[in-house]
Amino acid sequence: MKCGYGWEQAYAIEHHTDGRGQPFIMYKVNEERVPSPLSNPTCLNCGGHVVRIMRAGQVSQVNATIDRLYHHRIAPGIAGPVPAGENPPRPPRQRRPAPSHDAPGPVAINEPGRRRGLLSRLLGRLRRS
Repeated sequence: MKCGYGWEQAYAIEHHTDGRGQPFIMYKVNEERVPSPLSNPTCLNCGGHVVRIMRAGQVSQVNATIDRLYHHRIAPGIAGPVPAGENPPRPPRQRRPAPSHDAPGPVAINEPGRRRGLLSRLLGRLRRS
């Protein structure tokens, strides 16, 4: 539920009795023993442990519906109608209008009547010479 990934996994559930007569259950996937999917479920995509367990066939049903609606195959486990690796078209960004303010325009560097600093006066003399 953390990443929206969906998958289906079929488990073979075997009921057995141990040497003392106590019943126990074994879960198998492709003839290989696996831990119970109810004890510590783990997302195959992100590794998260908060998953939603649904009845068999629901993920493939949703994928088939999306396939019919959008007329293209989707990669298994991808949430939403956009196939993996395809970038959906985005509308162009709306530009903000330039702020309208009364700018003073060009400003004189040497304002008359203003006394310049010592360094500025020395640089001015060096430029003139």
